[in-house]
Amino acid sequence: MSDYETDDEKVEAIKKWWKENGMSVVIGLALGLAAVYGWRAWTDYRNSVGSQASAAFEQLAASAEAGQLDSAAKQEEILSSRFGSTPYPSFGALVIAKARYDQGDAAGAMTALQQVTAKAPDPALARLAALRLARIQLAEGQLDAAAATVAAHDNTPAFAGDFAAVRGDIAAARGDHAGARREYERAIAAGTSLPQLIRLKLDNLPAAG
Repeated sequence: MSDYETDDEKVEAIKKWWKENGMSVVIGLALGLAAVYGWRAWTDYRNSVGSQASAAFEQLAASAEAGQLDSAAKQEEILSSRFGSTPYPSFGALVIAKARYDQGDAAGAMTALQQVTAKAPDPALARLAALRLARIQLAEGQLDAAAATVAAHDNTPAFAGDFAAVRGDIAAARGDHAGARREYERAIAAGTSLPQLIRLKLDNLPAAG
């Protein structure tokens, strides 16, 4: 048998329940709708910011590709001031660093990369910048600085192979062929992004005596 004998009793039970719980239901619905629309608004805003940041980065990259580094630097400042919470300023600094180095400005490239290692919101971007910084320091003969950069940022398997390759290059530059061999072998085992080049360097080392 039903819990309520008549339809009138059912109606009265519903009225009583609504009187006791109606306000909570209304508030819950209101909060739920606010959360839904708030999330949609935030998503729309985030997408808008992402699109604007992407467009600004593309302008920066085009300027850097054309050798217009002053213009690229100004666009990087805009990225930093308006979209500092996104990875795009770091992307821009990486592009500028490469352009500066390609134009012979090693000091400017290293400064840009040092800024990325210090400010990048994504640790992977910071490690990538550190890897490029160490390579430039090595190319400029700053072996101790390169070794310090590697030691400070070689703390994840994702870049272990490439950092080991740089340590191999540092050892080779110091005449430590045994150390270079060890690090090159470690780089290959860890999955360096340039296995053929590292294998060639390894094969060209003097035979162990």
